[in-house]
Amino acid sequence: MAYKIIASDMDETLLNDQHAICQRNIDLILKAKEKGVKFVPATGRGFMSIQHDLKTLGLYDEAQEYVISFNGGALTENKNNQLIYFEGLSFEKTKEIFEYGLQCDVCQHVYTKDTVYVFNLSKSEAQRIKDQKVECVIMEENSIDFLKDEPISKILYQNTDVPYLMSLEPKMKHIWEGECAVSYSSNRYMEFNKIGVDKGAGLKHLAQILGVDISECIAVGDNYNDLPMLEVAGLSVAAQNAVDDVKKVCDITTQADNNEGVIAEIIERFIL
Repeated sequence: MAYKIIASDMDETLLNDQHAICQRNIDLILKAKEKGVKFVPATGRGFMSIQHDLKTLGLYDEAQEYVISFNGGALTENKNNQLIYFEGLSFEKTKEIFEYGLQCDVCQHVYTKDTVYVFNLSKSEAQRIKDQKVECVIMEENSIDFLKDEPISKILYQNTDVPYLMSLEPKMKHIWEGECAVSYSSNRYMEFNKIGVDKGAGLKHLAQILGVDISECIAVGDNYNDLPMLEVAGLSVAAQNAVDDVKKVCDITTQADNNEGVIAEIIERFIL
């Protein structure tokens, strides 16, 4: 199979524990690009938050290069960050999830197209924001009424106790069922997107735009929010550091973990 697209998760897959892209990944992604293979970041973060990484990969402000962001809630062409589509949550549903979260032991992030607002900042999240150099607005007041007229892409809960986060899902069923897709990422986040929005739908949309069959796509990831794209891609790959439930659905698991060049290993094996 001649693969044409590599869609890769960012955190804990492409990025190492220092939140950087190792040189081996950079070099091999360039070689894949020279062979006409598109490398597409597929991230739960917003597209504006990975501009530095796009510069590192030589993809910044490039025409006919793309990013799947907000867990599939947005597809952008890198040239001028042109928004091809955007699917977000209603303000009313976001507020309902937000106000439920105020009763729980969670930090919350609310994402608009351009900005991340952080509420009830936890010590662990403050450290991660510092380490990742995340641009965000730390809120003092626990209200999102000021976002009533803003397009909202998603909301998430943060706690490093993932079983605790998962225990909230059935308790909140009356809020999210039929309206939200719930997923988990980075061993610390419970994410709420509009129902039907996920990385798999984003990858299928991009493949259709480019006239590429989904069987010609490689998807790479490590956590639960990656599962939809891993399930639809022609070749699904788990990073060595992936959670077991991800490894179970993937065609292969790399020998490399996210500190050793997961994407480089895939390109060497399946592209070069």
